[in-house]
Amino acid sequence: MIVAHDQLFQFTKSILQAAGCPEKDARLGAEVLISADLRGVDSHGVARLVGYVRLIDNGRVNTTPETRIIHETPSTAVLDGDSGLGLVVGPQAMKIALEKANKVGSGWVSVRNSNHFGIAGYHSMLALQEDCIGISMTNASPLVAPTFSKERLLGTNPIAVAIPADKEPPFVLDMATTTAANGKLEILQRKGKEAPKGWIQDETGEVTTDPFGVKNGGALLPLGGDREHGSHKGYGLSSVVDIFSAVLSGANYGPWVPPFVAFMEPAADPVGKGIGHFFGAMRIDGFRPAGEFKSHMDNWIGRFRNAEPVMKGHDVLIPGDPERKLESERKKEGIPLLDPVVDDLKTLADRFEIDFPT
Repeated sequence: MIVAHDQLFQFTKSILQAAGCPEKDARLGAEVLISADLRGVDSHGVARLVGYVRLIDNGRVNTTPETRIIHETPSTAVLDGDSGLGLVVGPQAMKIALEKANKVGSGWVSVRNSNHFGIAGYHSMLALQEDCIGISMTNASPLVAPTFSKERLLGTNPIAVAIPADKEPPFVLDMATTTAANGKLEILQRKGKEAPKGWIQDETGEVTTDPFGVKNGGALLPLGGDREHGSHKGYGLSSVVDIFSAVLSGANYGPWVPPFVAFMEPAADPVGKGIGHFFGAMRIDGFRPAGEFKSHMDNWIGRFRNAEPVMKGHDVLIPGDPERKLESERKKEGIPLLDPVVDDLKTLADRFEIDFPT
């Protein structure tokens, strides 16, 4: 099924409002979710809406949070999200980082007591509007086993970096620190397909292609898949995200992170408050004139884009290229939804007596 993005936005906003969010927060939350679907990150779009409502139903999300800064310096802050929707808390934190960057050159905000914040790239890209480089990270459900371990101790822990250019589109890196994000498994489950080797290990630590392998006691693998292919590097990157997002802010870290997935329960002995995020904003002119930098970014992008390809028709891409192309297409043609996602959304529509777009 294909749905126009503006209709899907209005539906998502209405559901979040019906679930208890104020209109302003519902609008922002819907914007973050639809941005994921438009950019082709379907695992973090409206497919997640039923999960957010479930967290609200379970009392794990405060729909009317009173966020507050609990510690700050001219360039840094720690924000307490008051158990709010991460889709809303995240942009608030990035706004604080940008305000600090505009005053002193850079701003860094670590967040505690939040929830799943959706697509990481949305938050980092907010900095592009103010000629800043944006960085966003978050820890997540403990579904990932460190290299050489059977235990699930880390999340998919994404890193997103957005860098403006001049005439070229911006450089936007948005990546999980696992070989694949859990949302990719959920898509495979809905499609009835196997997972590629290197994505998951079973409960004994052996590689499996069963997309339900994590649900059945296994774990996602760090970026690289195994030690021979550099999984220790993915493990290291994921650890950095966890420490910046949570150990630095006072949120839960490692196996204590409150899970988003329905098949896991929160740890009985939390070491902090909620989920943690980390945001950074750097003013370009804190380093060199903005026009000069962006001109050289154009040159960098152009040189890499014109690199000689290994195979004809497989040109070198710049991070952000595939997402930007899909966004353009989906704004015109609509957003494709898998049947199981449509079923979930229609269930929400029936519950809240809201018309589902047809």
